[in-house]
Amino acid sequence: MSTPPYLTVPDGVHREDISTRRGSLAALTAAPSETPDRSPVVLVPGITGSKEDFIAVVAPIAAAGHRVTAIDLRGQFESLGDDDPTTYDVAAFAEEVLDVAAAIGEPVHLLGHSFGGIVARAAALASPGSLRSLTLLDSGPGPVSHPSASNLALLVQALPVMDLASIWAAKRQMEAPNEPVPPAPDIEEWMRQRFLANHPTSLLRIAEQLLSEPDRVDELAGLDLPVLVAYGETEDAWPPAVQAEMAQRLGAAHVEIAGAGHSPAADKPEVTAQVLVHFWAMVESTGS
Repeated sequence: MSTPPYLTVPDGVHREDISTRRGSLAALTAAPSETPDRSPVVLVPGITGSKEDFIAVVAPIAAAGHRVTAIDLRGQFESLGDDDPTTYDVAAFAEEVLDVAAAIGEPVHLLGHSFGGIVARAAALASPGSLRSLTLLDSGPGPVSHPSASNLALLVQALPVMDLASIWAAKRQMEAPNEPVPPAPDIEEWMRQRFLANHPTSLLRIAEQLLSEPDRVDELAGLDLPVLVAYGETEDAWPPAVQAEMAQRLGAAHVEIAGAGHSPAADKPEVTAQVLVHFWAMVESTGS
C-alpha cells in the first residue's frame, strides 16, 4: 500500500479525466511552464493504489520538460468500473493505458508501479511503437514473492465473503504494528476512503493476477525498447535480488533507491523523480 506524503495537489498539477475506449479514467496531470520539449510521461499505479501515489513526483517531472499524466486504473478509486471480471484483465488494462498514450501524444515514457508495471509491460508488448521507454518501478518478472503473496491470497479469500470496510479494518490491523511511522490521521482516513472506492471485482482480479502472472521478461527483452528497473532498497514484493536479476535478463539499467520501500515515489519522491528524469534524458539524448 502506497502512502502519499501529502494530499494537497501542488501548484500546476490538475485533476482531469482522460477518454479511453471504455470511458474516462481519472488522472492527475501537469505540463511544463514552457512548450514541452521532451516526450510525455504516463504513470500507472499498483493494487490498492491510485494516481495520488505519484502526487509528489508529477510537478518535478513536468518541470524537467515532460507533460505528465498519472492515472487511476479502471475500477480503481475515481475511475469507475463494472462487474465484468474481464474488465480487469492485464490485457484490458494495457489497452486503456495505450488509449491514454494516444490521447496525450505518442510515443510516451511509460512507468508502471507494482501491478502497474505488469500492465505497462503488457502495453509495451502489445504496441512497442507507442512507447519511448518503459520503467518498471518495484514490479517484477512474475508472481509476487512471500510474504506479499500470502497477504494477497488472504485478500482473494476475503473479497467474495467480506465487505470492503471489514477488509480494510482487518488489513490495517495486520499492517499497523509493522509501520515505523503511522500515517497522519487525515491521510489514514483518506486511504480508507480510497480503498472503499475500489470496485471489489477489480481488487479480486488484480490480486489473482499478481499471484499468477507469467514471466514475460524474455519477450520484453526481445523489443528494441529502453527499459529501467528501479526499486526501493527494502522492496519486498519482488526483492532487490529479483529486481537485479530481471534487469540483467533485460539488459536494462537498474537503480536501487535508498531509504525507500515498495513505493519510492511516495517514500523518496525527490530522489525518485531525479532517477526518472535522468533516465528519460539519456533515452532522448541517444535518440533511442
